[in-house]
Amino acid sequence: METYALGLGCERGCDPAELLALAEQVITAVGSDISRLAGVFTINDRINEPAIVYVGTRLAIPTYAFDATRLEAETPRLLNPSAQVFALVGCHGVAEAAALAGAGSNAQLIVGKTKSAHATAALAVYNAIP
Repeated sequence: METYALGLGCERGCDPAELLALAEQVITAVGSDISRLAGVFTINDRINEPAIVYVGTRLAIPTYAFDATRLEAETPRLLNPSAQVFALVGCHGVAEAAALAGAGSNAQLIVGKTKSAHATAALAVYNAIP
């Protein structure tokens, strides 16, 4: 059974219901269920953002964060790197990079950055064969 890392990013003040709906959309896109999620992964400066906290709480999974430098190290593996995101937070992607960083060096993105009005989500699978 595969295990997944859910990467999330959002604007400050993002509606928690918006982020939860986006997270659920990404999870169901691969036919997965919440029990297969190892955690929510994001960037340090969003770890206490109410929408991020809400998703972790509602899905009953732990939330983890990485600093921008760690997320930037994932840039070669990103499907959708963004210069705009880099200018804002210091890494070329939050959702994809956080999912990959959370799932480890052999992880693979199975759902790339998916956007809503104020948030992004991505899903990586652990222990993917490179």
